[in-house]
Amino acid sequence: MSLVLYEKFKLSFRDIFYNPYYIIRTRLYNAIKLNADYMQGSMIDFGCGTRPYEHLFSRITKYTGVDFEGGGNPYNKAKVDVYYNGSTLPFSDGEYDNVLTTEVIEHVFNPDEIIKELNRVLKPGGLLLLTCPFAWPEHEQPWDYARYSSFGIKHLLEKNGFKIIRQEKTGNFLLCLTQLTVMYLYMLIPKVVIIQQILFLIFCFPTMLLGLSLNKILPKRVKRSDLYLNNLVLAEKIN
Repeated sequence: MSLVLYEKFKLSFRDIFYNPYYIIRTRLYNAIKLNADYMQGSMIDFGCGTRPYEHLFSRITKYTGVDFEGGGNPYNKAKVDVYYNGSTLPFSDGEYDNVLTTEVIEHVFNPDEIIKELNRVLKPGGLLLLTCPFAWPEHEQPWDYARYSSFGIKHLLEKNGFKIIRQEKTGNFLLCLTQLTVMYLYMLIPKVVIIQQILFLIFCFPTMLLGLSLNKILPKRVKRSDLYLNNLVLAEKIN
């Protein structure tokens, strides 16, 4: 997989012609964008990596990128402000108004401990915006530990002091099958640039276009929502 493609989070329509992550990336980006205005004041981006969604949070006045120095993230960490030790965040109780954590919790082997720690550093009534994959291949091996259903992530947050405000699934059964098929085909293509581009247009692009077109015209009962790409949860600290 191309590191450049993997690091690209905001996609335009032309990406459909060469980017195998087009469906999952656009659905996740749009879901985060729709929830960004709920957050204002100070924010921790927990597991920030390259901080790809920072520009969406126009109401945030203090943005702190936090990551785990010994983790499996192979990407650029130039935007990390603070490193943590895997269990304890170096912040005071109730220091921040918001926490953002995207595609991180599946890489955490001690989820209850970490969610409690995120709760601790939030002010009373503070918001947590969390996303995590549901149907996606193993990645950043061997630091890929879990997949959460919509019920599982809700339970994890509620038992650690949060109230769910909004909960969404990105994609649906049809889009999930389309995205995974495109990924499978892409992984079979030889990684020689010109060959890769040609075969992507022959195999991956038509598959993606067909899935997106059917998604526009088929009713919800056919597309189904019990298989999907990502969870997004907006939650409030209540204790």
